Amino acid sequence: MAHVEALREFNRFYTRRIDVLRKDYLGSPFALPEARLVFEIGRVPGVSATTLGRDLGIDLGYLSRVLQGLKRRGYVQAKRTPEDARRSALTLTEKGRKAYTLLNTRSRDKAVSMLQPLTDAQRAQLVGAMGTVSSLLSSRDIFEAMKIPSAITLREHRPGDMGWVVERHAALYFEQDGWGPRFEALIAGIVKDFLEDFVPARERCWIAEQNGERLGCVFVVQQSKSTAKLRLLLVEPKARGTGLGRRLVEQCIGFSRAKGYKKLVLWTHSHLAAAREIYRKTGFTKLQRTEVHDSFGPRAVSEFWELKL
Repeated sequence: MAHVEALREFNRFYTRRIDVLRKDYLGSPFALPEARLVFEIGRVPGVSATTLGRDLGIDLGYLSRVLQGLKRRGYVQAKRTPEDARRSALTLTEKGRKAYTLLNTRSRDKAVSMLQPLTDAQRAQLVGAMGTVSSLLSSRDIFEAMKIPSAITLREHRPGDMGWVVERHAALYFEQDGWGPRFEALIAGIVKDFLEDFVPARERCWIAEQNGERLGCVFVVQQSKSTAKLRLLLVEPKARGTGLGRRLVEQCIGFSRAKGYKKLVLWTHSHLAAAREIYRKTGFTKLQRTEVHDSFGPRAVSEFWELKL
């Protein structure tokens, strides 16, 4: 019980320290739940309410009420997606984008002020302790013991991810299709171009992760001012059947629509049935154009799909 009380005391201390109990979180016009939603929608324009609720662990009924309040106050707007009239893509209004920028700046300033009095050694100690807390409280053993599955989260790329993207594409496609070095070279070239020519305002990579383990990825790159391209969709075998593939594709669609692209295109192959079904269900149309090739080893038929945004 001493451990339980110590954890509860720490929770009370930290929530006071970061001002989450205030109605005007960080001096904004939002309580913490509202601020978090504004931040997440600003970070991932076009995200759906369902995805938000799943990623943040928020009851959908409560989430709906908070979102409705943000809409009435002019911070958030929703548009029905043409591929599924039951789903809405959430974006920030101009007023909402200003609030998002303010929240982001003040959150960073708050962190700086908390770290300012500490020495370099104390900061390193603090960061290490936070890492330990995160690791222990999100470990696989804890979730298995509680019989609660930990969520698969999506994040932007960071150092080390691109090597994994190349390695997993090469290994998985060799195992399932026999594709060899030329395919791995193609993936490496796509990744190289993305890193060297990355336009943060118009392009994005998402890495799917669970308990620190990468489970999937997808990219949106700029093909022209009006056309974006979906690239390198991959879901690890252990994560297939969870809806992750569709979720990654929907992130691309929402992002592309929010950035003002008119069309989202992709290149795939006729034997990749699961991926093709995701594209079909999310509104993509297969074009008549196909190409038969043996560029990577065994013969394959490539296809070209597009979605008008």
